[in-house]
Amino acid sequence: MKRATVLGVAFAAAMGASAAGQQSSRIYRVGVLGGSADVVYKDGFARDLAGFGYRDGQNLELVFRSIGGDYSRARTLANEMVRGKPDVIVGSNSPMVAALARATASIPIVMIHVADPVGVGFVRSLARPGGNITGVTTITAGLAGKRLQLLTELVPHVRRVVFIESSGSPGNLIEAEQFRAACRRLQIECITMDIRSAGEIDSVLRGLRRRHPDVLAVATNAALGGSARRIVELIAAQRLPAMYDSSEFPTAGGLVSYGFSTLGQWALTATYVDRILKGAKPADLPVQQPTTFDLVVNLKTAHALGLTVPQSILLQATQVIR
Repeated sequence: MKRATVLGVAFAAAMGASAAGQQSSRIYRVGVLGGSADVVYKDGFARDLAGFGYRDGQNLELVFRSIGGDYSRARTLANEMVRGKPDVIVGSNSPMVAALARATASIPIVMIHVADPVGVGFVRSLARPGGNITGVTTITAGLAGKRLQLLTELVPHVRRVVFIESSGSPGNLIEAEQFRAACRRLQIECITMDIRSAGEIDSVLRGLRRRHPDVLAVATNAALGGSARRIVELIAAQRLPAMYDSSEFPTAGGLVSYGFSTLGQWALTATYVDRILKGAKPADLPVQQPTTFDLVVNLKTAHALGLTVPQSILLQATQVIR
């Protein structure tokens, strides 16, 4: 399997050259606009598409573009992709989907990692999207409560939680409100801290101890996802147990994560791309919510923090890092 092509020149020019060289057979053109954290999934996404018969470099032109943690680039890259006239564009996270929606009302857009597609106006309803956008949403009822429950099982007698959000992401704001509601039900104090960009990570996280939290809950977005190692390092230096929303954090040394399966989300996205390439209209394809979730525990980190991971959590874990 060839690597998904990442263009260093204009999207339109590259696609035009590809089509000119292979006029004898149909070349399907699929663009992906995402954040820095999405790039690591491009080969897996190419394999998912290959399962439906689309092979990059043969009958598929697959183009990944990343904002690199800079949301201001989303509009420029979205316009560039649209000028290339792809058959489908995948937008990862709300800012990228919003930029694509402004750039085109006709090219099908498949969204992934979008928390509230109805609330932000991407679709009319989950059951009947009604426009040129459909795909996969991330927020499900009870997810914040499950994360808090796992934290209280890991760390007994939790009285204060610091929830770290990024106000640049609508999904984080929804998750923050759900998490605060879960804390109120358990009579746990919840303090919210905001990281609006990767440049604020150090200044915000170095001051965590001053808030005297028992545990942390960290919600990231496209701009912060590529900074997992730095976020984990700063939290580990203060010896604070933390729950993350993505498995990349315990892989980088964080304590635990619970969230939708990112690989599962990309696999679902590939099914949407396939159906659209075969003639389905986004307006008629219902938006799907997550059905699979990953619980990842880093036992090394737990031991370093002096925590004993309960057997009940280990039995639920989809991955245990030893």
